[in-house]
Amino acid sequence: MDMRAISVKWSPYLLATLRIVTALLLLEHGTQKLLGFPASANPSLALMSLLGLQGCLELIGSLLLVSGAFTRAAAFVLSGDMAAAYFMAHLPKSIFPVLNGGDAAILFCFIFLYLAVAGGGACAVDNLRRKTDMP
Repeated sequence: MDMRAISVKWSPYLLATLRIVTALLLLEHGTQKLLGFPASANPSLALMSLLGLQGCLELIGSLLLVSGAFTRAAAFVLSGDMAAAYFMAHLPKSIFPVLNGGDAAILFCFIFLYLAVAGGGACAVDNLRRKTDMP
């Protein structure tokens, strides 16, 4: 089996793995903002604030992405959310992501932008809605 055949066979599964792992990582940020878990040095449970809105987007969006439901729309919204988080919370501290703590926000932003274009891969609820097994 050549590399092209292996790539075609496994790409949807690796895309699904990227989607699920990234969404689970973001889920922690949402639960931390809204539920206080895991515990944070700066707890904030203010639901009616920008941080509360971001927590809702992260919680709901990551659950949608884990399941692969409305993947493209959820990923697009989360990509914008992460871009806004970077420019509003991190960039004012320093222009260098390693110094302003924004490297995760940048990675999330571009992974979600990729998922918005590529879709959810294998094992996604979106595939059931389209009555297909693969993306």
